[in-house]
Amino acid sequence: MARASQAAKAASRAAIVAAAARRFRERGIEATSVADVMTAAGLTHGGFYRHFDSKDGLAAAAIDAAMEDVLAPLRADLDAGRDAAATRHVKRYLSAGHVDRPGAGCPLAALSSEARRGDGETAAAYARGAAATRKLLARALGGDAARAGALMSLLVGAVSLARSLDDPRARDTILKAARAAARVMTRG
Repeated sequence: MARASQAAKAASRAAIVAAAARRFRERGIEATSVADVMTAAGLTHGGFYRHFDSKDGLAAAAIDAAMEDVLAPLRADLDAGRDAAATRHVKRYLSAGHVDRPGAGCPLAALSSEARRGDGETAAAYARGAAATRKLLARALGGDAARAGALMSLLVGAVSLARSLDDPRARDTILKAARAAARVMTRG
């Protein structure tokens, strides 16, 4: 019985984190209430504190989970020794689909303006995500950490800017320009 209870608790926690990761990236952390997240997870608001001490703790867990989802394909490309892993990552990142679906996208782009507002856990998770991204991009770029940081800045900035524009042509122009700059950066 205890195993079933632990499994149910783990499943509930996973549902809460997944719902928070999606909602926070879509609406922002401050604009999303714990009740919103719990409803999206199919759970009652009262159960929140069985899993998390605070909304900041939830935001940190959500950012960590979202970063893993975003970085998994790049990590898989690198672990498989595939050439042009950085190029494939750029193509995924600077896609219209990524811009149009922030709830499934990178939290670095979606939450950059909110990362430092939490009590520390959110900022730490955001910093971990940025560091992991830089590290993987550096690996994909032959160990060039400076170029990896510049590429990460280009990617996050372009997606953030494209999402802020209402005009689809303007968004496409931003993405096209960023892809051209990224091609130069990934060639070395």
